[in-house]
Amino acid sequence: MTLAASEASLQQQFHRLDRLREAIGQAVVGQQAVVEQLLIGLLASGHCLLEGVPGLGKTLLVRSLGQALALQFRRVQFTPDLMPSDILGTELLEEDHGTGRRAFRFQQGPVFTNLLLADELNRTPPKTQAALLEAMAERTVSYAGTTYPLPAPFFVLATQNPLEQAGTYPLPEAQLDRFLLHVKVDYPDAAEERAIIAQTTGSANAQVPMVMDGSEVLALQALVREVHLGDDLLDWITRLVRASRPRDPAAPDDVRKYVRWGAGPRAGQSLVLASKARALLHGRLAATRDDVIALAAPVMRHRLLLSFVAEAEQKTADDVVALLLRDVPYAA
Repeated sequence: MTLAASEASLQQQFHRLDRLREAIGQAVVGQQAVVEQLLIGLLASGHCLLEGVPGLGKTLLVRSLGQALALQFRRVQFTPDLMPSDILGTELLEEDHGTGRRAFRFQQGPVFTNLLLADELNRTPPKTQAALLEAMAERTVSYAGTTYPLPAPFFVLATQNPLEQAGTYPLPEAQLDRFLLHVKVDYPDAAEERAIIAQTTGSANAQVPMVMDGSEVLALQALVREVHLGDDLLDWITRLVRASRPRDPAAPDDVRKYVRWGAGPRAGQSLVLASKARALLHGRLAATRDDVIALAAPVMRHRLLLSFVAEAEQKTADDVVALLLRDVPYAA
């Protein structure tokens, strides 16, 4: 491939990403930051945990993403009685009426899809949570000694309600670490809320055009790995993650005060990949410091275990990330 052809191909892919945002925007009003973070998660081959109160359009957002990408979409409502087989699949005993022979056949569950919305994941018991999270990590399902690969691309968006905690099973920190990004979905502003009410109470339904297919998504995911991230930026990301651990010599005093356990190495890996994906989404082939700053909170907020002092002083994980960005110097 010539340099000119390569540049033309890249410009075409950048244009597709712009069209993808526009296509989702035809059905989803506002929430630009949320849409961007979900696209970053998709491009970085990760999974996202969405946190927000009911009624903010999370299901519409995921369905619109699937329509724009021509990908299969499924939604599972997680409940306290949901079993692992309800999402992974189970074996059925079938009889051949001609021969009378019986054999087991694996019936695939809803996890065998491209986009899976795991609605209110924290309402299901740990056994079912672990089954889904294992499928997310391995991208395979093992049943009765046989391993079944999941479709590619495979992207999970799990939601949890931050208000109702009665009868829920909070995700352990080790399982939260499996999510690339923790995306906070907030209320729309006044103009956006008016547009949402007008759009959803009329007779016309917003149509989401198809922009790209699964093979093009896989090509973009491979391209993310080729985005440049300089050694100085890599060093800074490493220092940021290490400084989040209160026992690390480089940890700021406020981290020692507010954090019980800091982020692990997977946080650094996630921040690098997410920064590369954001650069590509913005039409660049090199990640910058701004990419890291924009994604530090979504990458690290669910990987920090805060102390009782932080709770007493009403400090959040985002507050800790902000002080890390402030106190950890870019140059060593």
